[in-house]
Amino acid sequence: MSEYKTFNADDAIAFADEHSELFGEHSELSAKEFGDGNLNLVFRVENDKGTSLIVKQALPYARCVGESWPLTTDRARIEAEVLKMHRRFCPEHTVEVRHFDPVACAILMEDLKAFRILRTELNAGKKFNHLAPQMAKYMANTLFYTSDFVLSSENKKAEVARFLNPELCLITEDLFFTDPYCNHERNNIEPSILANAKPLWHDEALKAEVAALKADFLSKPQALLHGDLHSGSIFIDEETCKVIDAEFGFFGPVGFDVGSLLGNLLLNYLACPGLHDNQDSSEQQAYLLEQAEQLWQEFSEVFTELMARETQDPALENSLYQQRFLQQVFRDTAGYAGCELIRRIVGLAHVADMDSIDDAGKRAECQRNGLKLGRELIMQRNDLGNISQLLNLVRYQQAGTAN
Repeated sequence: MSEYKTFNADDAIAFADEHSELFGEHSELSAKEFGDGNLNLVFRVENDKGTSLIVKQALPYARCVGESWPLTTDRARIEAEVLKMHRRFCPEHTVEVRHFDPVACAILMEDLKAFRILRTELNAGKKFNHLAPQMAKYMANTLFYTSDFVLSSENKKAEVARFLNPELCLITEDLFFTDPYCNHERNNIEPSILANAKPLWHDEALKAEVAALKADFLSKPQALLHGDLHSGSIFIDEETCKVIDAEFGFFGPVGFDVGSLLGNLLLNYLACPGLHDNQDSSEQQAYLLEQAEQLWQEFSEVFTELMARETQDPALENSLYQQRFLQQVFRDTAGYAGCELIRRIVGLAHVADMDSIDDAGKRAECQRNGLKLGRELIMQRNDLGNISQLLNLVRYQQAGTAN
């Protein structure tokens, strides 16, 4: 292929057939385009025996907006390379990339059709005890082995350059740290909570803390992040989690990935009273807080073990430094989780956890609670010493809103 062209179903079939031996010579292939909602074309290519692969192609614009929002197709390279790198360090929980074409800006990858999207499952009240330990393992391994603890200074700088992702990082910078804290046209605010959103625009103390978190996002290339690790980027079945959609990947602060996932567990926790009846809501909330606690505890345990055993730089072998590093990651995690709560409620990109609540009054109440908790996590992150204190803050706020 000598030049870029937008795929149709026949192109996706040809691409999958050319770059995989999975289908065999005499297969009858079909393709169904189902998209990923916002940015890309996604096809399932399947043969008459039910064997299938996924073809994902980056469009030269944001699909959710149209050609008025041009966007680099290099994000396909970033996604393929991040997934390959993360699979190298955590193959059990990273989707497999079979082929990447830099001209077509297309990726061929395994089909997770037997899995379900985590967000959909949590919204339905499902519980998976393997969620927290497996995602903790994924984050600890992918983040540690792409950090200064392992990479030489020369190699690390080369990798930072290879994974520069300015256009998609700018989307995160705007939607995560800027738009929710001003009266921006991209914001998506329900009228019923406008009175709760407006104070964010004039809260100088809060905006100063968000600015500090944004400054770290801009200037702290600690590890190769997934960059968009929410519950819609995780597929799950009864035994395994698999991470997909890494096109926002770049070298950034470790706490950003951890905080993004923690924030999504808390979003679902806050939405429970609107999604379920009282008993089911209480049970699901207890489960989600258990998962949140386990997520941080197991992440920190694995990361601590890796620092003690695998650190390559003699200066970074210092155990006191390693303790301080992990404590800073925890504070960052709390802050980025707070940012995730706020931006998913008043920013451009909402989530079904909140938006699928049918009762408008309950939905508004859950959204207001999310804004309040988000602010508290951002403002108090430097005073929170451990995950128990963070979750006590969550419980205290929930108890306060129930009275």
